[in-house]
Amino acid sequence: MTLGDVLPSLRSSLPPRGLGRELWPLTTAHGRAGLSVGGVPLVEIEQEYGTPAYVLDEADVRERCTAYAAAFGPAQVYYAAKALLSRGLLRWIDEAGLGLAVYSTGQWRLALAAGFPPERIVVHGDVDARGPGRVVIESAADIARLTCTRRPLRQRVMLRLLPAQLGFTAPGLPACPSEDRFGVPTAGAELAALVDEITSSPLLELAGLDVYLGSQLAQFGGYEHAITQLIAACAELRRTHGVRIEEINLGGGFAVAHPGQDSTLPVDPFAARMRRVLSLACDRAGVPRPRLSVTPGRAVVARAGVALYRVLAVRHEPGHQLVAVDGGLSDNPRPALYGARYTAVLVGRPSHADTVPTTVVGRHDETGDVLVRDEPLPGDLRPGDLLAVPGCGAYHFPLASNYDLVGRPPLIAVREGRARLLVRRETLDDILRRDAA
Repeated sequence: MTLGDVLPSLRSSLPPRGLGRELWPLTTAHGRAGLSVGGVPLVEIEQEYGTPAYVLDEADVRERCTAYAAAFGPAQVYYAAKALLSRGLLRWIDEAGLGLAVYSTGQWRLALAAGFPPERIVVHGDVDARGPGRVVIESAADIARLTCTRRPLRQRVMLRLLPAQLGFTAPGLPACPSEDRFGVPTAGAELAALVDEITSSPLLELAGLDVYLGSQLAQFGGYEHAITQLIAACAELRRTHGVRIEEINLGGGFAVAHPGQDSTLPVDPFAARMRRVLSLACDRAGVPRPRLSVTPGRAVVARAGVALYRVLAVRHEPGHQLVAVDGGLSDNPRPALYGARYTAVLVGRPSHADTVPTTVVGRHDETGDVLVRDEPLPGDLRPGDLLAVPGCGAYHFPLASNYDLVGRPPLIAVREGRARLLVRRETLDDILRRDAA
């Protein structure tokens, strides 16, 4: 069953008008027990697990894995672990047949501990990992690190390239300028030198090219320009080094809906368009067509997540109210880091009060500790109320911290009327055990 098959039957049970239905998980419903996800009322989750808490719709994640696998082929999709990672989530990714992109030794170790097939893992960054998967090289230092080993092991690698002049014209977050990040221009002496090092090493095999263009990108144009430049690089490497590139990876960064932006990057039309652009570029350059792969992270899990908070205090002002909750900067730093926007709804009790612009702040007494700014919420909010914030599946749990010695929230999966713990709440004892002095 696809997302398109499911949505029509859910329209009548999704949150009422004005809640931004496109922001909420696939199985969100509004019934007698209030707002529920995965068939579990959010008030019941709060009663069992407390707040703050992250709730994750398993059906939503699995549906998006299925959509990407159908569009690109499961072997050509690598879930970006930096968006969200746990043993339970890894099982869903594995069962969908997807690959995995890891960015730290911790992510690598967790994947192996969960039994994820290492041959389907792509490693980014300074990670102590070698094996049957692939490693992305960004500089000559990466080559030295991979070849200076006491255990000779031939490693398949991909080379991170930095395409130029991608022509983004719509809202999004293009990658930082080339001078601020590692990688290699798609043409020139630096690329030739790195490929010389790779091809001359008996321990390395150049298998593909990789790019990262940015995040929350809804236009196809930048990806099309990137493919054109990557295929030009393939042609040059074939001519000068006799190398045939088997795979090019377009990265991720695919837009998802958020307050103020309803547009998402549609998976099927995107995949079809990229394949056409790839075929045309290969025909023009006279090179064999490589596999086309992608690395979605946020696009897989963002909408599946909901954060729950308990109201601590309310200050009513003419035409506005200020609400403090029991979470904030320590469990969602994204508003402070990137200016990310969120909305919220009252759950657990009915309210017939008119809505007023409401700002929701966290518990940390910091200028940037604002979770929701000037969003409409009932004007009768009071301490003890429960608020739900949608769109919290990506970059919330991974970015959570112990600021002010606050424990990180639990991650709870919901499916078919059942809730189960993926990652337990961090306790004060957990935090204090690390203080060794």
